[in-house]
Amino acid sequence: MSKAAVVKAKPPKTPWKIDLKRNWPVYLIFLPTLIYEIVLHYVPMFGIVMAFEDFSFAKGYFKSPWVGMQNFIDLFSSAEFPTALRNTIAIALLKCTIGFIPPIIFAFMLTSLHKKKFKRTVQTFSYLPNFVASVVVAALVVEFLSKDGPLTLLFTHVFGAENQNWLANNHIPVFWIIYVAMGIWQGLGWGSIMYVAAISTVNGDLYEAAAIDGATRWQRLTKITLPCIMPTIVMMFVVGVGTSFIAGFDNILLLYMPSTYNVADTIYTYTYRMAFTSGANYSLSAASGLFQSVVGTALLLISNTLSRKVTDSSLF
Repeated sequence: MSKAAVVKAKPPKTPWKIDLKRNWPVYLIFLPTLIYEIVLHYVPMFGIVMAFEDFSFAKGYFKSPWVGMQNFIDLFSSAEFPTALRNTIAIALLKCTIGFIPPIIFAFMLTSLHKKKFKRTVQTFSYLPNFVASVVVAALVVEFLSKDGPLTLLFTHVFGAENQNWLANNHIPVFWIIYVAMGIWQGLGWGSIMYVAAISTVNGDLYEAAAIDGATRWQRLTKITLPCIMPTIVMMFVVGVGTSFIAGFDNILLLYMPSTYNVADTIYTYTYRMAFTSGANYSLSAASGLFQSVVGTALLLISNTLSRKVTDSSLF
């Protein structure tokens, strides 16, 4: 029998009007999200024209003089932008390495718990930091790492570290580590949800067969669980790489201070300062934001392509 004979015909596509009539509750639920994305994300994208203009509010988008790539030349030749770029790259690398692994390990630990009540309690408490306002989290970090804070006293008396305000330390890589550790604590439980869901879909017969053959728990983890959830890990890694260049604006803005700009200022906060501080330069801010968006999109596409070639798994 020829190959063409065994290929099943694709089912005909449902006309969009029939699909809309049949699934209107789903589309209705999706509508607020669509409106949110259009109004707050896509409409403001028109503002990228400021990156190519000497923009002023008095003249507006259409009458401000066109300067071409001059804003990007000024951006890369400024004294502060290279430092912000370096900090962004360093934090992105730490987030994609040190910050990526803990949710996976935590998911393995959760799925190994057999008492359901205890498991649910641990999950609930691990999710809570993600729903705490960034202002509250930042305030806790500031308090704990102040000169008289409990973590500072612990470092001083147990590890012999200098008694200091750690957030005021402008030496590499103190602030980077604090920021990434804060992100791990805040997003540990929430970040593990996808991995817990993926692990729950692994066929239990595989574990039973491996146990009968004498496989240890470590062998079952590395030979069964990891390969089965690898597509999910790859997907989350691709997303993480794509968003890593957008270092958390709110947390950094709440934690850093002028004395630590050299280690804490990122492209995101640099863009904010250029637009909303004294001597605001909206065109330079738009150029900085556009550069960050282009690099983030490029990283997403590159990581997705590489993962597809290496692991046969990709986001799209």
